[in-house]
Order: sequence, then C-alpha cells, then structure tokens
Amino acid sequence: MSFQEGVAMSSAGSGSCIAHIGETAGVVWRILAEKGPLSLSKLVKAVGEPRDTVMQAVGWLAREDKINIEDEGRTRMVSLR
Repeated sequence: MSFQEGVAMSSAGSGSCIAHIGETAGVVWRILAEKGPLSLSKLVKAVGEPRDTVMQAVGWLAREDKINIEDEGRTRMVSLR
C-alpha cells in the first residue's frame, strides 16, 4: 500500500466517525427535546451509544451553543438552550 492510499483510507475512516458523532448529536438533541434536562449518565443510557460517543456529541452541541451544561452537586445536567 502506498502512503497516499494509507492517507486516503485514514481520511475516509475519520469522516465516517465524524458523521457518526454528528448523527449522535441529533439523537441527543431529540432526547433532550422529548424528556427535558437529564444528567449525563441518564443521557448516555437514553442514547444507547458508547459513553465516549455521547460525550463527543454533547461537546458538538455545546460548541454550537445548542445546550446548557450545569453542575448540580456531583451531577452534571444537560438541557437544551
């Protein structure tokens, strides 16, 4: 395999990963719209994806200013803006 083929393969893999995070962000948004504010742990359970993927999706939505994240004692609550 040439260097260029390797770069093309790694780029294709990361694009699908980013697309999956974006799709998960949509799922997170819909769940919060339906259920209201949730703790991060309850949100992860409701989404049904690996915790890392949900956390990346939450970061995506936070960066787009779509959600609020607030500490309530030892719990982090996530809600729509």
